[in-house]
Amino acid sequence: MNKIVIHAGDVSLPAELSDSPTARLIWEVLPVEGVAHTWGDEIYCEIPVIAEAEPDARADVDVGELGYWPLGRAFCVFFGPTPASSGQRPRAYSPVNVVGRVVGDATVFRAVRDGAQVRIVRA
Repeated sequence: MNKIVIHAGDVSLPAELSDSPTARLIWEVLPVEGVAHTWGDEIYCEIPVIAEAEPDARADVDVGELGYWPLGRAFCVFFGPTPASSGQRPRAYSPVNVVGRVVGDATVFRAVRDGAQVRIVRA
């Protein structure tokens, strides 16, 4: 797994990218910067990666999982329920390619506000 660091506003956490095709595309474009958008307990930002939904893309994800949202060409960090959730588990707006996982307590991303600067770098 490739190690990265996600900086969003005043929050920084390490994470690991999987070895999926989309995760490899993300690794190749790092570092990237963007603007955080919040959607419940999810932050996402547009990145310069274009990828289709992988066969195992899914909307139901776990706290701490990282996703790539093909419809919005966005990198997503899930840390709790979203407006699409029916319980406490995160649910993406539409299926995402799960590309990795935060190392540590992903709920600290609750401190990130819409419009905050996001920077994703290789560790």
